[in-house]
Amino acid sequence: MPGRRHSALLAKLVPTRCDVSQGAIVDELRRVILDGGAPPGSPIPVGEVAEVFGVSAIPVRESLKTLTAEGLVDHQPNVGYTVARLTATELAELYLVRETLESAALAAAVANATDTDRAAIAAAHRMLEKAVAEDDPLSYHRQSRHFHIGMARPSGMLRLVHMLESTWNITEPVQAMVHVDHADRVALHADHGQMLEAFLDRDADALLTVSVDHHRRLNTVVATLPPDTGLIARG
Repeated sequence: MPGRRHSALLAKLVPTRCDVSQGAIVDELRRVILDGGAPPGSPIPVGEVAEVFGVSAIPVRESLKTLTAEGLVDHQPNVGYTVARLTATELAELYLVRETLESAALAAAVANATDTDRAAIAAAHRMLEKAVAEDDPLSYHRQSRHFHIGMARPSGMLRLVHMLESTWNITEPVQAMVHVDHADRVALHADHGQMLEAFLDRDADALLTVSVDHHRRLNTVVATLPPDTGLIARG
């Protein structure tokens, strides 16, 4: 079929033939989008996705409706589905929401964290160290998420952590840390080291102080993403 693989998303799909339920289709489409396999604005051709999974168009459309509700997919009548693209203003707003939710969880997380929690956060930090040393921006981007959400999760605030993860998901197609300068990743990672130290010392006040500085730096870096990459919508 001519043009069958014109969408970046199609090329990244790895369907499980033994499970072509709507839930499995949603999960696989979501995985590709969150992994950065389909940049913002990538088309999602319903018929060709259905062919990849060996199903009719109906469960694919229903799956895309779910992802539209999650903020990962856009739909325009007579145009079709695409991976959602944010404006610079929307992206900045979502980073502010991420900061607010994370900050709200940190004090409780410090108090409630177990040795296992602290070990997991330290492990995520080591992976960040490795990514910085090897100048691996994709790994750095992924491990940064593990580090930050790993700090919030011990708070026990399940709804808050769920909202944090959902908000983080909406920003994932941009893959911000992949597209910033290496020097910026190094500076941001220096903040991570101070955050880890405060967390392990059970010093909530110090952690919150460093976190504020870190997010201020992060917001400044994200605001400098090149406007000509196609990652950001004009708005």
